[in-house]
Amino acid sequence: MKAVRIHSYGEPDVLLDEDAVRPNIAADEVLIRVQAAAVNPLDCKIRAGYLKGVMPHKLPLILGWDVAGEIVEVGSQVSNFHIADAVYALADMMRDGAYAEFIAVRAADVAPKPTSLDPVQAACVPMTGLTAWQALFHTGKLSPGQTALIHGAAGGVGSFAVQFAKLQGAQVIGTASAKDRDYLLKLGVDQVIDYKATPFEDLIEEIDFVLDTIGNDVQERSLEVMKEKATLVSTISPPSRDATAFYGVQGKMVMVHPSGTHLSEIGSLIDSGRVKARVGTVLPLTQARRAHELIQSGTHGKIVLQVDNEC
Repeated sequence: MKAVRIHSYGEPDVLLDEDAVRPNIAADEVLIRVQAAAVNPLDCKIRAGYLKGVMPHKLPLILGWDVAGEIVEVGSQVSNFHIADAVYALADMMRDGAYAEFIAVRAADVAPKPTSLDPVQAACVPMTGLTAWQALFHTGKLSPGQTALIHGAAGGVGSFAVQFAKLQGAQVIGTASAKDRDYLLKLGVDQVIDYKATPFEDLIEEIDFVLDTIGNDVQERSLEVMKEKATLVSTISPPSRDATAFYGVQGKMVMVHPSGTHLSEIGSLIDSGRVKARVGTVLPLTQARRAHELIQSGTHGKIVLQVDNEC
């Protein structure tokens, strides 16, 4: 099969178009013919070797774990999926990914593709959607009536978090650049703060929940505006125990994990029209290197690789 792999860590030029062996599946897995694979900043960090100490991979490695496609083979223990089912998933990030024509995925990590989305749109959802979902509801326990501050609200995780929080009945404050104001208001954000114009801590207080997708001093400054016993969840770095204790708040970090169950719930919200996904740039699989270069240059918006599978 066609695939894009790395044989060593480094800059985007280590991404190589080549032939790879079509994966075999275990009894509890399905084989997906890849139609689209999203490219995430995490892919770039793994490719560069920044995470090899905490996520040791065997090289050569196929990157990319956001996938949408069609099932072409079903393991003997799988009863809830069938050949030709349209699906999407966040695959196991310790195994080969979806910059390829085929990927083997545990059936428990797979969900039916939202019928209202095409494969390119669907591939944008799993990692960012699951991160937001798990951060708000499983790690952060966001409750109706609370006030949530979401940093990077127009980003991949942030935009899903905004929509989930509003559906939960929370009041949402989002930090973003001025150009994203109208987009966030359409998503339902109650107050948009231009982080370039005014420090958010000068405008708000008594926050029940903070989602930190930025890190560094943003995380530290967020503690100043939180209620006692409020919760801060970070997707970037573990909050300081000393700092959270000083302010009397809870600090947690979310590490996204695959879940077909959660993706099914998210998919139902998407098909009902209550949650929307946004695509940025679409490139062919052969331009995976270009996709990584765009992310490193600071390009905003989700990048998706479309796979022309003729097999």
